[in-house]
Amino acid sequence: MRVITAGESHGEYLVAILEGFPKGVRIEEEFINKELRRRQKGVGRGARMQLEEDKVKIISGMRNKISLGSPIGILVKNKDFKIHPQKEDGLDPLVVPRPGHADLSGFFKYQEKDLRNILERASARETAARVVIGAICKQLLGNFNIKIRSFVIGVGRVYSHQKPKNVEEIEKRTENSLLNCIDSEKEKLMIEEIEKAKKEGDTLGGVVEVWAEGVPPGLGSFMHFDRRLDAKLAYYLMSIPAVKGVEIGGGFEYAKKRGSHSHDEICFSSQEGFYRKTNNAGGIEGGVSNGEPIVVRVAMKPISTLITPLNSVNLLTGKKEKAAVVRSDVCAISACGVVAESMVAITLGESFLDKFGSDSLKEIEINYNNYMRSISNLMKEAKE
Repeated sequence: MRVITAGESHGEYLVAILEGFPKGVRIEEEFINKELRRRQKGVGRGARMQLEEDKVKIISGMRNKISLGSPIGILVKNKDFKIHPQKEDGLDPLVVPRPGHADLSGFFKYQEKDLRNILERASARETAARVVIGAICKQLLGNFNIKIRSFVIGVGRVYSHQKPKNVEEIEKRTENSLLNCIDSEKEKLMIEEIEKAKKEGDTLGGVVEVWAEGVPPGLGSFMHFDRRLDAKLAYYLMSIPAVKGVEIGGGFEYAKKRGSHSHDEICFSSQEGFYRKTNNAGGIEGGVSNGEPIVVRVAMKPISTLITPLNSVNLLTGKKEKAAVVRSDVCAISACGVVAESMVAITLGESFLDKFGSDSLKEIEINYNNYMRSISNLMKEAKE
């Protein structure tokens, strides 16, 4: 499976292309639009999210809502459309880079002095196209009862230590949340932090946790380093703009503990088969899923565009100047969670198809069911 996105932040469209997706999967457009709406929500989002009304237009790869096995092409129209591929747009050049953004590194890489030609593609607006692909992958995985959901666990210095029992609980406890948080008391403090930063012309980052439930054991590989499931998750999640850290399971807390207090003891019963009472591994051991929920966390840095900007340098004059102020968010941690879900869905989708085939849903179902029966037989043998 291969994913390509195209389009600029203020271009006419964002484009998403999904190649290698199996034939026979029912894809509901409204579910994709619902995921796009989730990406636009959350305390701290800027004015553009109030302007845009993200909806998809599926242009290829499906017939009567069923995937054909050919590349799926999707468009998302930008209402805030300013730049043109074939004519002058008349926009003034931006020449003062923002600390923390791709502006200056893009200037070096492409020797481009008008930073609009850098920021248009480097913008997090591109992640809307990834959410589209993630929503398609979620619908594929849903055929096998795999569910994925995120929740905010930290904003600035406010941090929640509450843990859900399962994805269903995450969905219920975040249904009416303004910040996609399961801890209502800590959420109030998080919102206060965001409002305070907004008044001071500043920005905030945060931490999001993503759960994937129902993932069968055996996805990924320890035979090849680039096929390890945890490695792929880290790679895909780190590709999200502003993400600076990824943890799986116990993450950095592992370094503080002894092995006797870190690893998940293996249990067995005739009713449940093999199971664990803890999930410090986050559902992955040796680069392979072990049947427990996959749990990952991503740390998002504060957004680079500040209303009260930091010092920078004018690329044309070489003189000190305040960084450019471009319309942006104060905190986009809720949106980061939805994008992270999408990247987890894409990663699991790829690994799932690697394991069970990718031509058609019927073939995948046969392979999956045979594999799960073989695991069930292993359980019976262990019982005997």
